Amino acid sequence: MTKPTTRRTLRRTALGCALALALLSAPAPAASALANRTGADTTREARYDLGDLAFQPPASLGYKGHSELAATVYYPADLGTGRHPVVLLQHGHWETCADAAAATERATAAQARDRARERGDEAEAARWQAIVERADQPLWAWPCAPGTAQIPSSKGYDYLGHALAARGFVVVSIGTNGINATDGGQAPTVYQARAALIERHLSLWQRLAAQGDGPLRTALTDGRTGAPVTTDFRGRLDLNRVGLLGHSMGGGGVMQEIADSHRSAWPAGISVKAAFALAPSATWDGDPVTRTPFAVMWGTCDQVNTGNYFEQNRAATRVPLFRYALTGGNHTAYNRQWSPSSGQVAARDDALPGSRPGTCRTQYPDDTTPRQDVPELTEEQQRLLTTHRVTAFFERFLQNDAAQQPYLTGELPFPGEPEGVVTSSFAPGA
Repeated sequence: MTKPTTRRTLRRTALGCALALALLSAPAPAASALANRTGADTTREARYDLGDLAFQPPASLGYKGHSELAATVYYPADLGTGRHPVVLLQHGHWETCADAAAATERATAAQARDRARERGDEAEAARWQAIVERADQPLWAWPCAPGTAQIPSSKGYDYLGHALAARGFVVVSIGTNGINATDGGQAPTVYQARAALIERHLSLWQRLAAQGDGPLRTALTDGRTGAPVTTDFRGRLDLNRVGLLGHSMGGGGVMQEIADSHRSAWPAGISVKAAFALAPSATWDGDPVTRTPFAVMWGTCDQVNTGNYFEQNRAATRVPLFRYALTGGNHTAYNRQWSPSSGQVAARDDALPGSRPGTCRTQYPDDTTPRQDVPELTEEQQRLLTTHRVTAFFERFLQNDAAQQPYLTGELPFPGEPEGVVTSSFAPGA
């Protein structure tokens, strides 16, 4: 197949080579460096926060608990005169409050508990386990205690936000700390609650884009200075071209939102055209997803069992589906806040270590594939592979850029990537 030579493809080649050279051969950059390389000089970052308890899932769900209505927003510095597709991101299940003292106490107690278990001292292990659980509570509180900052998980995808905004998307990365703090024991309804939260944010943006008013009119502040944002979004967003991106349980929320049975719940005038799920957890009811194109990505060293959405829907799908396996990828590296290099409270590498430094143990979800040691991807390598596919996917399905299709199917390699690290699967649909 001849490689396409459109302007967008040439841009991807140049960007891919620059990113690969920087990420695969250099030490991990400062927190904002990747965002700058992917277009932050042509993008803007804003925030809004309507309150820690501003969202309550519909009473019909029976879900108990409130969550925040807050988000980090990435958008082109120049919105021009056209309308931009919208990509909404939802993070997964993680600690909510950055209580460093509690995190230290929890880690110390967990180590003592494990040593007691190794000695066979179950009474001592139980005593330390009680301390672990006590220390855990302030880390999962919501709202956080006075003087304790929340862990801003929604900001952990800034590299994707800037990369997408540089390509003409308006990106809204929403907070779900309140749901994370209250979802215990509510498995049958938590993904419905997450889907409802997605719909509430989309409705807020629909009103701002159509009428220039509503709760967001005066709520947006500059992500760097905190000054009010004066950008006029009226007539500049296309809510009939919405993409969803979710990570972990956020991926489950995204897949719930695009389930065939859930499409009737979409607000009038809003249409989800595509979804990308990073290591998504499985929804409670396993509803078929056959009418909205989606992609699923997971790492072979990811200890969190991922939803088998591709395998479950490939035979019946009417639309293209994609699946990517990252050899040596883990669960946390997709989110910068959750990754060790952030220095954030509770950040960790959750891959099972291999027998040699720099390796991790594969954790395939089936019972037949042998576990083995493989080179573990660095945080930045995993984000490069993710950025390539996420941006190409939404360019393909929200901007109708067919030149991205052979990259997504694996027919063409993304520029600058090492061979054999990503395994691609593709179902074309009816």
